[in-house]
Amino acid sequence: MNSVAPRGGAAEGAAELVRKYQAWEGSNKFCLGGRFIFGPDVRSVFLTIFLIVAPAAVFCVFVARKLMDDFSGDWGISVMVVFVVATVYVLVLLLLTSGRDPGIVPRNAQPPEPEAYDNSMELGSGQTPRLPRTKDVIINGATVKVKYCDTCMLYRPPRCSHCSICDNCVEHFDHHCPWVGQCIGLRNYRFFYMFVFSTTLLCLYVHAFCWVYIIKIMNSEKCSVWKAMVKTPASIVLVVYTFLALWFVGGLSIFHLYLISTNQTTYENFRYQYSRRANPYNKGIVRNFLEIFCSSIPKSKNDFREKVQKKPMMPSHSVGGSFDSTTFAVSKREQGKATWAEPNDRVLSMGSDRLTVSTNGDYITEYQQ
Repeated sequence: MNSVAPRGGAAEGAAELVRKYQAWEGSNKFCLGGRFIFGPDVRSVFLTIFLIVAPAAVFCVFVARKLMDDFSGDWGISVMVVFVVATVYVLVLLLLTSGRDPGIVPRNAQPPEPEAYDNSMELGSGQTPRLPRTKDVIINGATVKVKYCDTCMLYRPPRCSHCSICDNCVEHFDHHCPWVGQCIGLRNYRFFYMFVFSTTLLCLYVHAFCWVYIIKIMNSEKCSVWKAMVKTPASIVLVVYTFLALWFVGGLSIFHLYLISTNQTTYENFRYQYSRRANPYNKGIVRNFLEIFCSSIPKSKNDFREKVQKKPMMPSHSVGGSFDSTTFAVSKREQGKATWAEPNDRVLSMGSDRLTVSTNGDYITEYQQ
């Protein structure tokens, strides 16, 4: 028999313990009790899996199986085995990219307190100092501005941005990839690039052996290439499919090779942050590659299975007594906004971006939802 919790102060005072993923304030989706974390667009992962598995099945049935008979010895079997192993490897990389914490920075329950009172600090109502909108930090001898996040109520670490889709601040934010349904950041960028590059190699493999099978038909039946292509329509479909896919994943692989070699993120590159000044994170090509592929991946700052206190519902302040969750979210965000000042700055809202232009001519672009 289900017990009914008593009403009154005793019930309200007792804090309910839940898993952290159950009280998560972001837009993420969780699987297996918080062991896997995905973005809100996780359904796109199934589309990506289909785009990999469907042509793989066609290749195995109509091309690789026929080549097993055409090649002598173990060469025919190796064509099938290598392809199956490579396909499984690509799918594992996809799961490692989309199903892990990309580097989410935990939110603050309250806005940070001013570190120290300074005569230059803006005074708010009641003569209380307000937090500055940005802070200056030194990275490899260069000054980098870190910005305050209204939603997470914290100063973002360098290279951290707030993803409007997942509604989280992500360290070393690169972009939100709809094909894997997840943000790409500090903890999954390596697997993302390995996934894209491995998919490129898999497309080349299928494309090449489809032509090998067509040439085998030409040699065995002494016919032209067009007649050989008619005899294996599956090979033609795969040739066209992999050719189109190579333009996408191949181009993406080359583009990210450039980003890795210069130690940039997609987010930084699209906004030309280093077009007029030196990149303070660039360590040289060799060290940049070692940083991405050979350094240890930091441990997640979030234990999604730990037990936390469930936040109580705020009492309604509306006339009708109904509680609006949107009002609560807005009031919480306004609480964070009220703690920092924007003196002598002009703020322009441009679509999904927020552009702050200061009096000294500098500009700061902030990625907001």
